[in-house]
Amino acid sequence: MTKILRLARVVIVIAILAIAAILSFDAIAQSSTIEKCGSAKRVTCVVDGDTIWFEGEKIRLKDFDTPEPTTNVCGGQSEKALASKASSRLLELLNENEFTIDRDGKDKYGRTLAKIRIGGKNVGDILISEGLARSWPDGDEFWCD
Repeated sequence: MTKILRLARVVIVIAILAIAAILSFDAIAQSSTIEKCGSAKRVTCVVDGDTIWFEGEKIRLKDFDTPEPTTNVCGGQSEKALASKASSRLLELLNENEFTIDRDGKDKYGRTLAKIRIGGKNVGDILISEGLARSWPDGDEFWCD
């Protein structure tokens, strides 16, 4: 009888872990266009190349960093131009592809930390490969030079 109870407990634990893993990935089917955030209430929009709002939740994308469009600008107008390109490219990627959001806690500002994946590939890796972002925290802020 104790072997059956242990086996039942193992099966329950495995089922709970499987359900938790499934719930941590939110599959998104694109039904409407995501836009750049403006001055209106932010629900689903792109703030910049590494921050979005999705269904009322502010999300900071993990493991990469893009140039700043307005604050803490170290590279002047060229940084702002690159920031605009990074934001536009993220917008394009999200609007042209189905994606998943893999949430991973909150940062010190209360934003959800997450990775967005398109076909299994992190959008941060896409932006880095296109010269629009740096890996974080170890990547060089090449736009400041």
